[in-house]
Amino acid sequence: MCGICGVLHFDRARDVDPTALEAMNQRMVHRGPDDAGIYLSHNVGLAVRRLSIIDLASGHQPVCNEDGSIWMVFNGEIYNHTELRCQLVARGHRYRSHTDTETIVHLYEEYGRDCVRQLRGMFAFALWDRPRRRLFAARDRIGIKPFYYWKDDETFLFASEIKSLLKYPAVRPELNREALPEYLAFWYLSGEETLFRGIQKLLPGHTLEVIESGATKIDPYWDVTPSNGGRVFPKRYCVETYRAMLEDAVSSHLMSDVPVGVFLSGGVDSSAIAALMTKIRGEPIDTFSVGYERSTHSELPYAHRVAQHIGSRHHEVRLGSGVFFDALPTLIFHEDEPLAWPSSVALYFLARRAREHVTVVLTGEGSDETLAGYARYPWTLWNERFDRLYRRLAPA
Repeated sequence: MCGICGVLHFDRARDVDPTALEAMNQRMVHRGPDDAGIYLSHNVGLAVRRLSIIDLASGHQPVCNEDGSIWMVFNGEIYNHTELRCQLVARGHRYRSHTDTETIVHLYEEYGRDCVRQLRGMFAFALWDRPRRRLFAARDRIGIKPFYYWKDDETFLFASEIKSLLKYPAVRPELNREALPEYLAFWYLSGEETLFRGIQKLLPGHTLEVIESGATKIDPYWDVTPSNGGRVFPKRYCVETYRAMLEDAVSSHLMSDVPVGVFLSGGVDSSAIAALMTKIRGEPIDTFSVGYERSTHSELPYAHRVAQHIGSRHHEVRLGSGVFFDALPTLIFHEDEPLAWPSSVALYFLARRAREHVTVVLTGEGSDETLAGYARYPWTLWNERFDRLYRRLAPA
């Protein structure tokens, strides 16, 4: 992952303070230890901390177009950037690097705000369109990459992490009390609000435009919508199509100039990805598993069995209760909010171990949501059937 941040003053005569922008950027050094870059032009400043994954030698950010009229900072990975690059070169665009970042710049030149509709990947980016005096930003379809922002009458700020915004002198950390009920009910906030008053997040599948006058426009460009018109497909078709799509997704995620591994729990989800990854690579892969000292709470035996089956180079981490609780302040710092999920602690230590061997990992996250694997889904269907009864029994 990388970290991005930036400042836009609505008064063109007010220059961005480079010290403040550097402080914001430095706060996210853990997101991008490989490189750093800053673009400053009077009332506009963009900065990035980079974790190098593609084009390690010439992928320095911020990135600009041919004449330097558009500058961009980017966090993420675009899986179809090679085919997009071929199309853009055919249209006359000239590349200076082999990065997916530069592809977005040229896409924006060609299609404007609709460039995001052609991107396949995970991303959060912001670009400064100097001729139009406009800051344009976007977040990927399901919100894998974060994008936070803060705005008053004079300035617009954005960053990959809330703690970066808090380094700017005008931003004060205040509790957003109105958001507490939702957070305590669901352990997360589903909308634009955060637990910090005045700091908001760009929703998944949305773009954001801020012009120099301060006017801000936020629009959705994607949402989940049924596309088959209620048609029921045969079971065999669903299984074969899902497998083909999953294999294609795993293959696309292996596009990298650095070592790639996989988090392996031993469950169906991560095991399927590890097996497909081994098949595609045609060689042993690195797998990483985490468990607890108490065997009754550990999945390590299952992960070890899968690792033996696919012949991976397997790495394990075992956690005790002392290590678990000692890590909580660090995890709260990184998550920018109270720690809701105990699994975050285990994943932190697992990622730290994986970093010793690889730069990128694949995981089985998301399959329970896409395949209705959680018990809450059938319970929700039953509750919907009894909705009228509940409403009669409960006070208004």
